[in-house]
Amino acid sequence: MKKTFLFLLGCLLTSGVFAQKFGYCNSGALLTQIPEVKAADSDLTAFQTQLTKRGQEMVEALQKKAQDLERKQQQGTISPKDLEMQSAKLKEEEAAIAKYEQEVYEKLSIKREELFKPILDRVNQAMADVAKENQFMFVFDSGSQVLLYSDESLDVTKLVKAKLGIPN
Repeated sequence: MKKTFLFLLGCLLTSGVFAQKFGYCNSGALLTQIPEVKAADSDLTAFQTQLTKRGQEMVEALQKKAQDLERKQQQGTISPKDLEMQSAKLKEEEAAIAKYEQEVYEKLSIKREELFKPILDRVNQAMADVAKENQFMFVFDSGSQVLLYSDESLDVTKLVKAKLGIPN
């Protein structure tokens, strides 16, 4: 009796699972087709270029000072005490450049979040809307290589693109 009950329960649970509707979407491919993503990428690249240029200028200035100091040392036109003081200043500048480099990474991360969060929120909401409207229990991301098999009829990418106003 107990085995029969467990068998029937298993059949009911299994049939319930197979009756669920699943879908998948390639979010990576979807994101490349959203115009706002291209604009955000462009803005982020411009911001990065601006920050990098300043960093390069700082490095070039440091290199010039180091070369001048080395030249003075080779010519013997600098006292050991002045050499020590200027070398210490160069090390301070080098530390400032390293700190600036870290700040650049932080600023880029903040800028990336600022630019992409509204876009990703919109895509996630469209994904949730499509899933609810079409009664999908699960939607997998085929771009993450987690999906082993999928029926192409379950691809909801076109529906999400339509919801976002992207032509197919």
